[in-house]
Amino acid sequence: MSKTETINTETTEMATTISGRVDMYTDGACKGNPGPGGWGVLLQYGEHRRELCGGEANTTNNRMELLAVIEGLAALTRRCEIHVHTDSQYVQKGISEWIQGWKRRGWRTAAGQPVKNQDLWQRLDASVAGQNIVWHWVKGHAGHPGNEAADRLANQGVPSGQVA
Repeated sequence: MSKTETINTETTEMATTISGRVDMYTDGACKGNPGPGGWGVLLQYGEHRRELCGGEANTTNNRMELLAVIEGLAALTRRCEIHVHTDSQYVQKGISEWIQGWKRRGWRTAAGQPVKNQDLWQRLDASVAGQNIVWHWVKGHAGHPGNEAADRLANQGVPSGQVA
């Protein structure tokens, strides 16, 4: 997986010095499904912004949506109130509604099928443990500045030569 980081703040220490509220905007992109894809994250703390992106040559949109949140959470090194904004109902409902049932059933869906992307769901589950997170679903491609920035980053993360 490739990963790049762009920091648009006066300091590169934002992730280690924050407390309070961080708004995290996440998105995934994929050219073909499966196909080359990217993930993007915008972290905002007051006037500070941190942008992250990366991608994989052969993936799915849902994997990139999940990876965006995982990578965004991994970038934070101090406890804070985190507001995650995603345009993926798969991610938002998965983490807030479905995951407890999947775990009770041994990572099986209500229909008894294996949960897709179990590896990433388990990583996300571990990442959110002990965190103070508020999940927000936002409509994609509707002009929301944070979501539009995350979408741009996700497309930037698609491996070279590919555009999602």
